[in-house]
Amino acid sequence: MKREDITYMGAGPAALPTDVLAQAAEALQNYEQTGLGIAEHSHRSEIAANILNTMKANLTSFLDVPSNYEILMMQGGGSGQFDATVYNIVSAWVEKQRQKIVNELGEASEDDVVRELRKKVESELRLDYLVTGSWSSKASQEAIRLLGPEYVNIASDSRKVNDGKFGKIADESTWKLSPKPTMVYMCDNETVDGVEYPNFPKVLEPTGSEEEPFVVGDFSSNILSRRIPIKNYSIVFFGAQKNLGCAGVTGVIIRKDLLVSCPPTILRKLGLPIAPTILDYCVTAKNNSLYNTLPIFDVYLAGQVLKKLLATFPDKVDGQQAEAQKKADMIYEAADAYPEVYKVVPDKSVRSRMNVCFRVIKGGNVDEAEKAFLKGAVERGITGLKGHRSVGGIRASNYNAIPVSGAEKLVAYLKEYAQA
Repeated sequence: MKREDITYMGAGPAALPTDVLAQAAEALQNYEQTGLGIAEHSHRSEIAANILNTMKANLTSFLDVPSNYEILMMQGGGSGQFDATVYNIVSAWVEKQRQKIVNELGEASEDDVVRELRKKVESELRLDYLVTGSWSSKASQEAIRLLGPEYVNIASDSRKVNDGKFGKIADESTWKLSPKPTMVYMCDNETVDGVEYPNFPKVLEPTGSEEEPFVVGDFSSNILSRRIPIKNYSIVFFGAQKNLGCAGVTGVIIRKDLLVSCPPTILRKLGLPIAPTILDYCVTAKNNSLYNTLPIFDVYLAGQVLKKLLATFPDKVDGQQAEAQKKADMIYEAADAYPEVYKVVPDKSVRSRMNVCFRVIKGGNVDEAEKAFLKGAVERGITGLKGHRSVGGIRASNYNAIPVSGAEKLVAYLKEYAQA
């Protein structure tokens, strides 16, 4: 079977533009006539540094990243960032509290400073999580594992407003945020459950106060598909393997004033976890993401995707957002037209543009209907539609590399199956 015969709608690793892959395949053998493939060049070489810096510049351009933010390229995927955000934000927060205490106490011993810090930590250190799906749930569980439940607050759990299942986002008025949260964590798009925030939460919009929480956004499955109000976030992170490239690199956009860390000796005395060097944002930033061997081929691939996007959309991310919305609207409209055949899982107000999750209910036997639906899809060259193993069902992942014609192909099959 030829590549052009397949419309792959798997949730990740996801499809990549064919022309980008063709160019990357050539670079993998002989990059710019150097006689070496791109994966063979030293990560300390000028070639590697240029690839990294060009990719970062293109990402800055496409997303309009403000100048007071730093871009880091790391490893470990989005799951690695569940840990990194906790380690680094706790360290940055404690360091800022330490500096305040030192200024207030003047001449004071380290033990005196630690004593005051411990009071602050016990009374004020709180990481809030907005649990809207499988990934934000896992992030909250990781924070509890690292810090202990006394420091983690589940400010909202969408299952409580949806009969024990994910599929809605609770109204902001019901969120039980900590009085002065250190951090608020949200996953902008839940890949497994097909839920996406329609807008940035109003309750988290910055006011200019020094007491504002660090807001962390996980954009692993919808990065580059919509405009992000980056100034509303302290940290935005994203695995590459949905819209940016292949698995192996993870992007972090971080406000530069967060690039401070507390001395490990202080954190140890407070009983707080210390970031492994490889997950330390300060170390990563200081070394321009090259503290250890960065997979330069993966960075190159991401850079080529960004280069193609910039050439395709003169209005940058706004153009891609309009196309993503157009494709999603087509698919949802087709599914909604046959309520006796398809049941879209998430509430209409929070439907993901990237991951369209639905059940096939035709004939009453859902399992048999979905098996027949998937079989027919594969016969027509539409693959990767099986839902996540934890929830089942059908999931059509409508990432940026899926052309409008690919969405149209799925829509045609949705209609064909419904009318058969």
